[in-house]
Amino acid sequence: METYKEQMQGDMVLRGLAPKTQSLYHRAARDMERHFKKPPDLLEDDDVKAYLLYLVRDKKVSQSTLKITYSALRFLFETTLGKGWVMDRIPYPKTTKTLPIVLERGEVQSIFEATPSLKQRVMLMVTYSAGLRASETARLKITDIDSSRMLIRVDQGKGKKDRYTLLSQVALETLREYWKEYHPKHWLFPGEKPENYISTSTVQVAFKRAKKKAGITKPASCHTLRHSFATHLLEAGADLHHIQLLLGHASVRTTTIYLHVSKKNLSKIVSPLDSGPFLNPPQTL
Repeated sequence: METYKEQMQGDMVLRGLAPKTQSLYHRAARDMERHFKKPPDLLEDDDVKAYLLYLVRDKKVSQSTLKITYSALRFLFETTLGKGWVMDRIPYPKTTKTLPIVLERGEVQSIFEATPSLKQRVMLMVTYSAGLRASETARLKITDIDSSRMLIRVDQGKGKKDRYTLLSQVALETLREYWKEYHPKHWLFPGEKPENYISTSTVQVAFKRAKKKAGITKPASCHTLRHSFATHLLEAGADLHHIQLLLGHASVRTTTIYLHVSKKNLSKIVSPLDSGPFLNPPQTL
């Protein structure tokens, strides 16, 4: 007889969940089992609610961790155990929406200049110029670079969706320099073993070190390059629909967040202090 873990694994495979998501869901179920010292199929809705409250009040987990845990437990009880009513009685965690950090173009350039090696520089350059996630940059193949159409193919991005995005002329020229020096065979950015691609953390660490060396103090991560790509495109006049396609967002509503950080329209608005009678304030005696 299959254990709930085996059943859950089969359900996740059939649902087509990404390996990383499967790992996070397994961890959430395992942590709850350890907390109660009994398998989830013996728990009731009051137990699950108490556990989530414990994570918030005592463990003080982040909002993202809480959301992942909730989603994992909903999948477990609803899909695997057939006890959907357990999670139906527990409200979905409300999260605070924050605006993405965006780098100025000069800051992006300073990061490129602070990158010590050609390989790391071209990795970050491609990430920014194409609006890629670090994991997408890491998995690029040589055949994904379409220089004749000036496009980059993203194979099985988030949500297991293929898409095309921009190939920058500057990035292409730097890629050609990189190819002459490194001669990659299959993966554009191979790891220590040529048959493997670099890890996502390799791209993230390269960004972190270059940012520090460039003296940038903004709380930016490698993903900030993707946010900056979208914002800079919007400010340059690109429409939201095209930016949505380039980023691979399922809904344009996700892309509209860049309207809040773009200076394109805000720069045209005049503060009320700079208009009307305030233009000539009375002179003090």
